[in-house]
Amino acid sequence: MLHCNVGEIAAAIPRDRPFRLAQRRGRTPVSPSRCVAGSVLTDSVPSFDGASLALVWCVPFAGLLLSVALTPLVAPGFWHHHYGKVAAGWAALFLVPFALVFGAGLALHEILLVALTEYLPFILLVTALYVVAGGIEIGGKLSGSPWMNAGLLLIGTLLASWIGTTGAAMLLIRPLLRANAARKYRTHVVIFFIILVGNVGGALTPLGDPPLFLGFLNGVDFFWTTRVLLLPMVLTVAMLLVLYLLVDAVLYRREGKAVRAVEFEREITIDGHFNFLLIGGVVGAVLLSGLWHPTPTISIGGVAIAIENLTRELILLAVIGLSWWVTPRAIRARNAFTWEPVLEVAKLFCAIFLTIVPVMTILSAGADGALAPVVRLVERAGGPNNLAYFWVTGLLSSFLDNAPTYLIFFNAAGGDADRLMTTGAETLGAISAGAVFMGALTYIGNAPNLMIRAIAEEQGVKMPNFVSYLGLSCLVLLPVFFILSLVFFS
Repeated sequence: MLHCNVGEIAAAIPRDRPFRLAQRRGRTPVSPSRCVAGSVLTDSVPSFDGASLALVWCVPFAGLLLSVALTPLVAPGFWHHHYGKVAAGWAALFLVPFALVFGAGLALHEILLVALTEYLPFILLVTALYVVAGGIEIGGKLSGSPWMNAGLLLIGTLLASWIGTTGAAMLLIRPLLRANAARKYRTHVVIFFIILVGNVGGALTPLGDPPLFLGFLNGVDFFWTTRVLLLPMVLTVAMLLVLYLLVDAVLYRREGKAVRAVEFEREITIDGHFNFLLIGGVVGAVLLSGLWHPTPTISIGGVAIAIENLTRELILLAVIGLSWWVTPRAIRARNAFTWEPVLEVAKLFCAIFLTIVPVMTILSAGADGALAPVVRLVERAGGPNNLAYFWVTGLLSSFLDNAPTYLIFFNAAGGDADRLMTTGAETLGAISAGAVFMGALTYIGNAPNLMIRAIAEEQGVKMPNFVSYLGLSCLVLLPVFFILSLVFFS
């Protein structure tokens, strides 16, 4: 039987900050207590400091990003069949040299730390929302007119803050694709869906997007982002919907009379109602982990696992199992449900979470690290540069994991939630908006982006590759973000 030391390092690693970078790389020495069969072994593992790391350690992460960007373009068949091996190769290119330089003990500790505190909570939440939303069937065929599509985009955007961007995206992407099945021009509809439902819509609560959830765990009030980001989100959504209607109106007129004449085939129906209760279970599990803080902390390999977080993961596993067991297979068949989208996210983000370790460690070293010029951008002589906080947090979040990126700049701004919610509200608002909104700039900026793309491609929509999507998203979003930064963060 496995015996784990309980509460041993509760003082060293805060219960309410399971993802906090201060508990990990380069801030404090690591002394893990390994849980083994029948006993607990304690040995010392060397720490490593971001200030001493050279930029060469960022090569595996950069290589992985380039692989995601370019391989589907130059070798689509190879990428489709072997993307998991490519991702694993880049992860190994980081882990093997890391183990040789810093020791196998620290390498194992980093794997456990990433797996238990970052990757597993991330992938379980994404999978739970994917499976539950895939068990809800919205029947009937809507006409894919510009106004109908805009309505679905708005509904998904409004839902995203309350059931998560993944939940809202998985619930509505298939009805949206069915509504536009007869149309020739559909790619732009999916791109705006990624932007609005998969990203911007999650800005109002900690349930909407992982960075805001981490802010909640670090002391930010649940409805603080609702108050502060409501107007920025309303302005952003309004500009994007107007732009969408202008683009889609032009393309819709090119479709031909037969497509424009498509109407409702039958009354809209909703099946798989039990899954709505399970969405409530997901929401409840997330809230529970932020509001309930029992005393014990379980240590596994020197990594502290708070009881509330372990409880959340168990609830999410139960939700996944219940949804799969209770939902009739016919519903998932009509939804064209497959595991491929979530498997793609699981494989790619597993490698991303590992290879990003040295990048985030260097960034966490601030002015002492090799990426000091990036960190110095957000400060000026008179105090915080809120415009820079918005853009630097956002642009890094579009290529790095937006959750730890948010925490780096949360801590760079002082890390005191009470102060940041009052005198530093504009700074925290800039950090929050950048992390959430700019996740839409790339496919890897937020987990739903890849899932939406995969489902759209399964349904026959020709989606742009990584580089093309980046160009299109910048064309759409950068002017919007420029206006947003002038109005709220300058």
